[in-house]
Amino acid sequence: MGVSGQGSESALIASAHATGADRMLPASARRAPAADPRRLGVAAALIGAFAAAVSAIGSWIPSLWGDEAASVLSALRPGESLLTMLTHVDAVHGAYYLGLHAWVHLFGSSPFVIRLPSAFAIAVCAAAVTWLCGRFESLGFAVLAGTLTAILPRLTYAGEEARGYAFAAALAAGLWIVVVELLRRPARSRRWWVLYAVVLALGIYVFLYLALLTLAVGLALALDERGRRQLKRWLIASAGAALAASPVAVLAVSQRQQIAFLAHRDVVTPNSILVKMWFSAWPFAVVAWSLIALAIVGWVRRRLRQRRQGERSGLDLETVALAWLVVPTGILLAASPFAAGFTPRYGTFAAPAAAILIALGVWRLGDLRFGAGVPRNALAALAVVAVLLSAMPVWAAQRTPWAKNKSDWNDIAATIHHDARQGDAIVFDDSVRPSRRPRLALDTDPAAFAGIADVTLETSYADSTSWHSSVYSVAEAARLGRFADVSRVWVVEYARNGETDSTAIGDLESLGYEQAERITLHSSVVLLYTR
Repeated sequence: MGVSGQGSESALIASAHATGADRMLPASARRAPAADPRRLGVAAALIGAFAAAVSAIGSWIPSLWGDEAASVLSALRPGESLLTMLTHVDAVHGAYYLGLHAWVHLFGSSPFVIRLPSAFAIAVCAAAVTWLCGRFESLGFAVLAGTLTAILPRLTYAGEEARGYAFAAALAAGLWIVVVELLRRPARSRRWWVLYAVVLALGIYVFLYLALLTLAVGLALALDERGRRQLKRWLIASAGAALAASPVAVLAVSQRQQIAFLAHRDVVTPNSILVKMWFSAWPFAVVAWSLIALAIVGWVRRRLRQRRQGERSGLDLETVALAWLVVPTGILLAASPFAAGFTPRYGTFAAPAAAILIALGVWRLGDLRFGAGVPRNALAALAVVAVLLSAMPVWAAQRTPWAKNKSDWNDIAATIHHDARQGDAIVFDDSVRPSRRPRLALDTDPAAFAGIADVTLETSYADSTSWHSSVYSVAEAARLGRFADVSRVWVVEYARNGETDSTAIGDLESLGYEQAERITLHSSVVLLYTR
């Protein structure tokens, strides 16, 4: 459906009255009044609470995984140690780590607690989308768009993960609110541009690639007659934000080798773009892309009709959503062959735009008529049901014990806590890449391993400039005398297709240990060796 405003607030779109093109449409397709701000604020708060619940429920079930371990172990460091670490690795996540540092020192570091801030961020994101859409469309549409934001698979995943992506999505939505509000208040736009620069700078500190959103904002302004008058201020404010955020950009360039391993992965594929980026599963993706396509077709037709009628076309919600969705992710995808580091999760900050376009597609279905015996909104209602039904299995799958990169650290911790004895030793497979090392089960849940000797530890992560520990091999630890008087050793191996291949087992056998027990977990194997 189209868009309009009430009274003076309709200046962003066109006028407060239906245009000539609107009068040519059926009554169901005429532009509805924008939502009343007071009712819209209440609705946004309720949608935010709903989104927080959707993301938080079940978030304690999956084991933590490598990226979350980086967050937890960074946050648990003393403040000075954390700042030192950020000058060596993970500077692009520094703002999030600092916030999580304060959070865990207040509330602890259980999986639910460390993931809860992300659920709150998705609450802000969904509330912001509700408010943004209500400034263009009716209250009903705003509630629909906010609800779809709350259940969008990419955002429900971000809302139960201890990483900064949920905050990037919330800040992106907030940035667009600032843009829309400053266009509604041209006489006071200077202070809104200052706020724009502040939000943008903060967003870049949370997620470096959010800087690309400035180009989407510039494009949206250039397509609007009133917006073109603000391009100079947009340029100044964007430059100011970039300057304020330059320290993190400089550190990111110096630490670029940290993500160089992503260049060897085939991450830019049709499946990663069309499914994994925002929708997670093909059933949801098919429904979502069909509705997005419908929204785009309706928008193009309306724009062409306005041009034929010689009407002025102001900034509309479709333009905002498309610029938000296409420009930053398009640049990331275009640059991926030349720069390592792309992963579908980087599209999280554009996910709210996908939710808005899905909602616009549903709204467009409400304009269609199929005869006197068919309710006008029946097809739209069916579309909403299809979205909900296709989202529910994804949401449930995200909350299974091994949902996070097949991590089974909870199982490792439970096994050792239940079966190990005081004075036993433990050895971890350190032959896999850092994010999959089973040692992180101990680092993220040390209480489960209390009383167990970590005989191969050389330097703890807390004393290093990275978020993982350095270790000795079993042979090196034996030469240091660490296996003296140790009669039982637990070995935790990362299993590739059920097989283990580290050198720890051979080294233990050469020391006179024999396998006494084998426990196969989801992606790990726990072995007990006795002398």
